[in-house]
Amino acid sequence: MRAGTLHATLLALPVVADDPLLHAGRALILAPHADDETLGCGGLIATLCRQRRPPYVLVVTDGTGSHPNSRAWPSARLRALREAEALAATAHLGLDAADLGFLRLRDTAAPRAGAAFAAVCTRIAAVAEEQGCDTLLAPWLLDPHGDHEAVQRMAQRVAASRGLRLLSYPVWGWLIAPDVELAPRLPIRGFRLDVSAHLQRKAEAIRLHASQYGDLITDDPDGFRLPASLLAVFEAPFETFLETNTP
Repeated sequence: MRAGTLHATLLALPVVADDPLLHAGRALILAPHADDETLGCGGLIATLCRQRRPPYVLVVTDGTGSHPNSRAWPSARLRALREAEALAATAHLGLDAADLGFLRLRDTAAPRAGAAFAAVCTRIAAVAEEQGCDTLLAPWLLDPHGDHEAVQRMAQRVAASRGLRLLSYPVWGWLIAPDVELAPRLPIRGFRLDVSAHLQRKAEAIRLHASQYGDLITDDPDGFRLPASLLAVFEAPFETFLETNTP
């Protein structure tokens, strides 16, 4: 299936104001990097917080890969900044600091197999149990980013071992060129959650990830900057969640 056709399929999923996710149990949102939780799930976080059923958000990597050549922002300082931005952004969405955690794996090097992978899955499973979570959310497997793929595979392993519901949310997958051939899991099931009531708050929360806009860290010409094309995607009044079968 070409990416353009797949995107059209996702954009044809039903828009709902409600879902069992909003009524039963608790959600654990896995974010490969600080900002993914806000981009892909900011409206959901705000919705659940308004219902006084906050999710638990777990940021998997330390975010230090965004500006690796900055002398003003070495790894330790950049990590602290990225975590502070995540705290500010999720607080703006209504989340308490106690409901946000950090695994601090090295950015761009999240494991996809082997002993390190198994160890991270054990840590995620422990968080899910400690926080009483029965639904797990992770980035879409077709997101073209190694850390996103790794976190999805972690989520699949944990969901299968713990009997959790798994939902996937696209981030970078929205920017795949329309003519690229993909092999998505079929059939595609899911929904688009109406987040129009929280759209302004979500936009403000995204802006709180200031290091990702390119105006704060200026001494790394190759540093990361959120592209306008991606930011435009998340101006939509809905967020997309796909039912993901576990192995």
